[in-house]
Amino acid sequence: MDARPHARREGAPLTASGPLAGPIVVSAQGLVKTYPNGTAALAPVDLDIADGEFLTLLGPSGCGKTTLLNLVAGLIEPTQGAIAWWGEPRPPGANAPHRLAYVFQSPTLMPWASVTANVRLPLTLAGEPDARADVAVAASLELVGLEAFGDRYPRELSGGMQMRASIARALVTRPTLLLMDEPFGALDEFTRARLDDELLELWRSRALTIVFVTHSIAEAVYLSTRIVVMGPRPGRILEEVGVNAPQRGDRWRASPAFAALCADVLALVRNAGQAEVPRGKARVPA
Repeated sequence: MDARPHARREGAPLTASGPLAGPIVVSAQGLVKTYPNGTAALAPVDLDIADGEFLTLLGPSGCGKTTLLNLVAGLIEPTQGAIAWWGEPRPPGANAPHRLAYVFQSPTLMPWASVTANVRLPLTLAGEPDARADVAVAASLELVGLEAFGDRYPRELSGGMQMRASIARALVTRPTLLLMDEPFGALDEFTRARLDDELLELWRSRALTIVFVTHSIAEAVYLSTRIVVMGPRPGRILEEVGVNAPQRGDRWRASPAFAALCADVLALVRNAGQAEVPRGKARVPA
């Protein structure tokens, strides 16, 4: 019997438990993005993101992963199409019951400020009272294991610790949707694997919905409940892969099922470089 996780597309997006069943957090319909210089970054994209998903955008460079993530973040406007957040036409504000946060490729910490001040920045900008901000910052630093480093400066931290501080800053507002653009790409494999595990624990413990961008097939397979494979020229969705692996960890990483699914997804990513491949034609063996 084939021991590989369920990994196929059947017309409906998949999560670890099957077709999307939870509330839709983000709904994108017919998104097109063309930049002022004429670059067609995204062809029409339709994508629903359900509450509690760990969704990864995967594909070769130039396929529009970051553009799509920036559209989901509300940082840029689509040229065509519509996007809704929790059923609303605009991203939620600081005091809304649902919030989103963004972790960039580099930590983007203020070098002149302490770790505590960096993590506190979103609350300061939102006018959060000092006492409540103090509690939130302390809790966020503890979540990422930096409670003893609040008075340090970014230059005194390792690359992995700087990224933890960036994640703490994102979590301090208690978001329900966390967007991450290749946050671990510049780290060594050992640190990256450890932070992947810590991120999974945060995803579970905080009941987050995560949209994650990576170039690493192994990282995508390890983390995700759903992988969206994108192709370039212009960027578009070619395939969606559900990953049914409820037990993550070293045994999952070392399993034949993990290796087989990585090979399947690698084949999809290779096909993604072929501009003529339409959505839904590429297929992962079941």
